[in-house]
Amino acid sequence: MIRRSALLWLQSRRQDIQIYSTRLRGDAGGALVELALILSFFGVPLLLGTADFAKLTYASIEIANAAHAGAMYGIQSTTFASQSTQITTAAQNEASDFGTNLIVTPTVFYACSASQASPTYTVLTTARTNCTGANGYVVEFVKVVVSAPVTLPFSCCGITSPVTLANTSVMEVEGLP
Repeated sequence: MIRRSALLWLQSRRQDIQIYSTRLRGDAGGALVELALILSFFGVPLLLGTADFAKLTYASIEIANAAHAGAMYGIQSTTFASQSTQITTAAQNEASDFGTNLIVTPTVFYACSASQASPTYTVLTTARTNCTGANGYVVEFVKVVVSAPVTLPFSCCGITSPVTLANTSVMEVEGLP
C-alpha cells in the first residue's frame, strides 16, 4: 500500500520534476564560475600574503642567527669581546643573504653578579668599584644588535615594504680577569 501511494505521488509530481530538471540544464558551468570568483577574491591575496609571510619568517630567523653568531664569537674571552670588527664579520657571515644591508652593533657592558636589578656599567673600573662586598663580582656581557631592511616580494595585505627587522643577543663573556 505504501509503495502504491509513493508511486502515485511521484506520477503526480512528474511534471514538476521535469520542469525543475529543465531549469537546471541551463546552469551548466555555474559552479565553475563561482569557484573562479571565490579564488580570485580570496585565493590570490591568500597566496601573496603567504609568500610575504614566508619571506618575513625566513629573514627573521636569519637575523636572529646572525645576532647569536656575533655574540657567540664575543663570549669566548674578554679579548674576543673587545673585537667589534670580528663580531660584525661573524654576524655578517651568518646572514650573508643580506650583504651590506645587515647592520651589526656590538657592545660590551658589565654588571654585578649578586643583584639581578643592578645597573650596568660601560667601564670595567667603574663596575669593579661598585661591585664590592654584598654586590658580588663583576660579570662581563656582549650585546649584539642586528637589523636589516627586508623587501617583500608582493607587499600585499597592507604591509609596506621594506620592513626593518631587528634582533638582539646578550651573552656572558667567559672568564673576566
